[in-house]
Amino acid sequence: MGLVSQFFVTFLCLIPSILGQVTEFTSIDCGGTSNYTDKTTGLPWISDAEIQGQGKSVQVENTYGNSVQYQTRRDFPTDGKKYCYKLTSEERRRYIVRSTFLYGTSVTEGTYPKFQLYLDATKWSTVTIMEASRIYVKEMIIRAPSRSIDVCLCCASTGSPFISTLEMRPLNLSMYATDYEDEFYLKVAERVNFGAPTQQAIRYPDDPYDRIWESDLDRRPNFLVGVASGTERINTTKNIDVNTREYPPVKVMQTAVVGTKGSLTYRLNLEDFPANARAYAYFAEIEDLGVNDTRKFKMEQPYMPDYSNAVVNVAENANGSYTLYEPSYMNITLDFVLSFSFVKTRDSTRGPILNAMEISKYVEIAAKTDAKDVSSLNALRYMPAQSEWTEEDGDPCIPTNWEWVTCSSTAPPRITKILLSGKNVKGEIPQELKNVEGLTELWLDGNSLNGTIPDMSDLVNLKILHLENNRLTGPLPSYLGNLPYLQELYIQNNSLSGEIPPSLLKRKLDFQPFHLGYDGNPHLRRVTKSRNKLVLGTSTGVLAILFLLILFILLRRRSKAKTSSERNEKANSWRASTRPLSAYSIARGGGSLMDESVAYYIPLSDLEEATNGFSKQIGKGSFGPVYYGKMKDGKEIAVKTMADSSSHGTKQFVTEVALLSRIHHRNLVPLIGYCEEVHQRMLVYEYMHNGTLRDHIHDSDNQNHLDWLARLWIAEDAAKGLEYLHTGCNPSIIHRDVKTSNILLDINMRAKVSDFGLSRQAEEDLTHVSSVARGTVGYLDPEYYANQQLTEKSDVYSFGVVLLELISGRKPVSTEEYGSDWSIVHWARSLIRKGDVISIIDPTLMGTVKVESIWRIAEVAIQCVEQHSFSRPRMQEIILAIQDAIKIEKGTDKIDSSGSSKAQSSRKTLLTSFLDIQSPDLSNGSLVPSAR
Repeated sequence: MGLVSQFFVTFLCLIPSILGQVTEFTSIDCGGTSNYTDKTTGLPWISDAEIQGQGKSVQVENTYGNSVQYQTRRDFPTDGKKYCYKLTSEERRRYIVRSTFLYGTSVTEGTYPKFQLYLDATKWSTVTIMEASRIYVKEMIIRAPSRSIDVCLCCASTGSPFISTLEMRPLNLSMYATDYEDEFYLKVAERVNFGAPTQQAIRYPDDPYDRIWESDLDRRPNFLVGVASGTERINTTKNIDVNTREYPPVKVMQTAVVGTKGSLTYRLNLEDFPANARAYAYFAEIEDLGVNDTRKFKMEQPYMPDYSNAVVNVAENANGSYTLYEPSYMNITLDFVLSFSFVKTRDSTRGPILNAMEISKYVEIAAKTDAKDVSSLNALRYMPAQSEWTEEDGDPCIPTNWEWVTCSSTAPPRITKILLSGKNVKGEIPQELKNVEGLTELWLDGNSLNGTIPDMSDLVNLKILHLENNRLTGPLPSYLGNLPYLQELYIQNNSLSGEIPPSLLKRKLDFQPFHLGYDGNPHLRRVTKSRNKLVLGTSTGVLAILFLLILFILLRRRSKAKTSSERNEKANSWRASTRPLSAYSIARGGGSLMDESVAYYIPLSDLEEATNGFSKQIGKGSFGPVYYGKMKDGKEIAVKTMADSSSHGTKQFVTEVALLSRIHHRNLVPLIGYCEEVHQRMLVYEYMHNGTLRDHIHDSDNQNHLDWLARLWIAEDAAKGLEYLHTGCNPSIIHRDVKTSNILLDINMRAKVSDFGLSRQAEEDLTHVSSVARGTVGYLDPEYYANQQLTEKSDVYSFGVVLLELISGRKPVSTEEYGSDWSIVHWARSLIRKGDVISIIDPTLMGTVKVESIWRIAEVAIQCVEQHSFSRPRMQEIILAIQDAIKIEKGTDKIDSSGSSKAQSSRKTLLTSFLDIQSPDLSNGSLVPSAR
């Protein structure tokens, strides 16, 4: 009776705490039409109709039992936006945040939704629906960083983003604390109830914190297989003392599995692993052992010296039977396929016991947009306006920008552009805008803004300011003339008054790239008469200097033209042509390349000597034959000659010289020089001894078949070259013709990207370049082809095709090889989505590669060739994936003898600084939980 009394006293003491917990529960039925109380759990649920104005409620055909919350779902549009729910939280308190997804409607194969789930700026999960009737549960344990958190859906690659429920459960102060919670969340991978009597999961009210404990009888594929013989299920009705750090439910601890033949073994798959994790084991002795009976065991797998050498003595560790012992493995590295086993010691009479376990992955918390920037944007959002742009929620930059802002790629992101032209904004310009220190463009034109122009002198990076067509009054602030990078200022059609600051007019006269528009302000005037005299005198002096400069340029051009004419008179018949020089030039304003001094000029006579009269043709470039040559200093060269003398061909020539003259990277073919004479144009490159990547993977006569590791190194080199073009150049450069024949290999088989004839420069801060679609069939981005909107993601698509070629050894387009699919993209995508990567592997690689390495590249390749550009990764992410595959292939992506990870891949989110496992207390030869 004493034990029973103690149980009821403990329970009665917990009632106020439990009731308090329930009142703080957040349970949202997404797509639901009314509020209600769940009859099974007694928990109140609210409809999201009043809190989510986006998307639409959809009736679910195949409901999950009688659960009201799974009779509807909320679907969101398939576009580039994110759709968010804001949950109120108590700062620095720990919560379980859980979202569930039941599609409930059968669809044809390959069209189920796949989209991204974010918690604030941190990527939570990729939601991939494979079965219509299965509930997919995503759960995160967090310490709230502020008084609210955002759960956002976006970036669907197939179908539409949707959600069924969203829940938030507060935890006790001590629960799930880690040493890393300022930098990492815990994403729940598995929470298993061993010895469960049925397949039914256990949750509230049995678990007062409403954790979901899955039954070990769950029939999911690859869930708890490889069970050792002699494994038996036991249970008890007696109370279990669960007064430990994590407070698991008594009902879960009342069941267990035991290894009657001395061992317990299981194998299960962990989503998003390998990764670093925190694991919890729950042991409670629920059998009455004899006087001479003992239950001692060790963890044999996964083998980690500190943990595996410690003896678990359940009753002793827990201070008696029917009392919970809860060891915590604070920081361990686990593989995708987790095999674990507990084996009894030689002096034990009973086999091991296991009641429950939890495994959570550390997920690095991503930096949110700078708080000052967010505050400034909210000041704009809360101004009077009637437009959808005010309804966007979540982080302004991550995972996707709000439609009216552009962000930097730094951590944390900073706002670089605000575009609110013609958005019906009313009121005064917020003073908070001065805090957006990374701002380069501010577009507030075409609204109903009034009042004066506020102090924005701290915006030292501002380049473009549009305030025209408003109702602004007062003077034009003098600080505008002191902004160092200001290039455009438009203030037309307002009611501004006073004088235009002299610093602005001086900027115009100094021939800086500056545009000032101020018409339509009747009371705004230029400087006074005395100042005009000063300006006139200054202008006269500048004009005199300009005249002398022009005269010098004309004399120099005439001298060079004379030298060129003399050289051309000595040229042989090979270069006889009647086409005149084109007016195209690298510099604006015309002229020849020689005038610009943008690259090293090589006389034609030197090239004729180096190539032995252009006698050895080694290939054909995008606009003419390529010849082998050797300079006097012994340097081997490749000379590209321009056969296309049309204006288009000439423009390609000028583009390539202009680009390669200003970019230098080890993975880009270096331009040594050029030759531009009256009748010929040529480019001179470093000679690449091993030809093109295409030669090595598609030429049947080529006996030098590349092994998989060589292909990965080539892919890494090429990706780094493209990544430099996209992020290392200002403005960025879009190659536009990425393919295996434009990836060249030097004498050491290092890859370099070549052929920039079709490349385009992206104007700074623009998201795309409008361009007539050009490129090579099979590599051409379908989105670019459809709308002529050229972006860096067009190169990503083409590179994805290259990766598929490297895996398969097949050409990008072939009706013979792919049949009705006709392209490698359609063919490979269908096989990879079925989980069949073996069928796409190049036969010459079979038996010599690690399939996991192939999978890593196949995974990122399919992401690269997604239909929509916003679903594709950046080149930096692709490089990390390739490096992952290299580590896997080389065997360096393993755990060393100390239990530390030697090569943490991009999927492993922990910082190197704490990859080592914490050493637990091994007093008395027994494992004591390190988290206690």
